[in-house]
Formats: sequence, C-alpha cells, structure tokens
Amino acid sequence: MGLAIECRGLRKTYDGKVEALRGLDLEIREGECFGLLGPNGAGKTTAIEILEGLLSATSGEVRILGRTWQSHPRELREWLGVSLQETRLAEKLTVRETIELFASFYRQPRSAHEVLAELELTEKSDAWVGKLSGGQRQRLAVATALVANPRILFLDEPTTGLDPQSRRQLWDIIREFQRAGGTVLLTTHYMDEAERLCDRLAIIDYGQIIAGGSPAELIERLGGQHMVEFAIDGTSSHESAKGTTNGKHTQEIWRSLPGVESVHADNGLVCLTVRQPHVTIPALLEAVSQQGARLLHLTTRQASLEDVFVRLTGRHLREES
Repeated sequence: MGLAIECRGLRKTYDGKVEALRGLDLEIREGECFGLLGPNGAGKTTAIEILEGLLSATSGEVRILGRTWQSHPRELREWLGVSLQETRLAEKLTVRETIELFASFYRQPRSAHEVLAELELTEKSDAWVGKLSGGQRQRLAVATALVANPRILFLDEPTTGLDPQSRRQLWDIIREFQRAGGTVLLTTHYMDEAERLCDRLAIIDYGQIIAGGSPAELIERLGGQHMVEFAIDGTSSHESAKGTTNGKHTQEIWRSLPGVESVHADNGLVCLTVRQPHVTIPALLEAVSQQGARLLHLTTRQASLEDVFVRLTGRHLREES
C-alpha cells in the first residue's frame, strides 16, 4: 500500500517568533482513515492547511500521492476534497446550486444528483442554504468536498456541534468513502469518534507528534487497559492523589496497590490506571478502610484515548494551550 500523504521535518514559524510546527514527520497510507489529535493551539490546523496547499511551510517537505504542491498544484487540487472547520456558503443559493457550483471547479466531478442522495440531502435540494439545520449544513459542507470525486478527504472537526444522530450519519459517509478506496485525514475533539473511525492516529502537542499508532496500541501503551476512579471523604481528589490524608502520603499508598500502573487526579476523582481491576479493587477497599476513610464513589471503565492524552500531556483535549 502506497503513501497518500508524507511530510518530513515540517516547520512553520509565524512572524519569525511563534513556532506552530517544530519538525513534524507524518506518513498516511492510501485507503486508511488517519486521525490528527491535539489540544487547541497544538498545531493541527496549521499542519492541515500546509498539507492542503493553503499555507506555505517555513521549511520541510510535503508529498501528496507522490507529488508536491510546487510541481503539481492543479493535479493535487483535483485529487483533494476539503471540509474546513467552518465552511461559509452562500445562503441565498439552493442546496443543488451549491453542489453544482462546486462541481464546476473540477474536471471530472461526481454528479450533483448522486452526491445529494449519498448525503441524504435530496429532499432539501431546492431549499436555500440559509434555511438548513446545523446537521444539514455540515452534511452539505462534506458534500462540497465529495463532489470533487477526491482521492483524499480532509475533514477538520466535521461533527463539532452536531447532535448524536447527525454525527453518526457523517460517520457512515466517511466509512463509505473509505470503503471505496479513499483516504481520510480527520481532526476531531471527540475521542469516541477517533476510536470508531481511525485506523491510526497521531497526537500532536506544541507542534510535534508525541505519540502515534492505532487506538488500541495507544491505549495499551498507557500501561493498563482499565481505569479505576474513586473519591473518599475528608480530602479533595488532588490531596488524595498527590497530598496527604490524616498525615499519610496517600499517593504512595495508591501506587503500591497491586496492578496499579499510574495515579492522577481528574475531575474530582482519584484515577488509577490498572491491568486487573478485580485484583486492585479489593486491595483499594482494604487500604481505604485501614485509613479510617469512607468511600464516596467508585467506578471502573475501559481506558480511553482521552486517558492516553491526559497521561501524555497533562491536559484535556478541550483545554486551550
């Protein structure tokens, strides 16, 4: 399988001072759905715009399907479908007129009728864009990318703000495009979306890739397959995880429990990364009892990509850098 996208040593500096990208290396195979994840300000959008040919890199090399933007700009634009984070469309055009307008930009576009049917917009074909719901507008934005008959589809946070049903409709559209042999580069803040759609992904922070692999591989590298989250009385979660309870250093108490790989505080809870919750939980209950504390909350769940990100960067995906 060949490479759809390849970049080496990609750097972007604004005004000679702000480094948005710091030597980004990336390989995306043909036919896969690849996710680029990271907090706001990490460099995702800068990287995407350079790959799309919308922005020039300060240094580094980019190859799309073996071509460069310097040598084959027209050819690459025919091969790419782009749905930006926010797509502004003419509100007084109908849905069909919008698709036909975008189709006119390409030499071998798909038919407007076919794309409207695929995106479930046929019933809205004569409606003004300004009258569409949020989910319909987002599907129309993806339709303007798909009408190009692209080989690579760039989707920058395509489901932000959509209701669950609209999100899943777009997931089905993305999967269908991939099944037909297309390549997808996706950015998203929804971890369930990345886990369901992406064959591989990379986490970017401060302009560099800090981890990459399949969702399952990244979760395995976390050091455990499960999270045990709890709270006890008499102290805050931060004190429970890193401070003291009744003068005892509880961080070492939790860390010493059998099967515990790591300990951190999150959203009012103490979080333990573990491999065998059925071994850790009885020992945890015994440790809480020995401290004379009372358990206020206890849950266990599968480790997620969100846990991976917090472990790697100490920040949640929705936080500003």
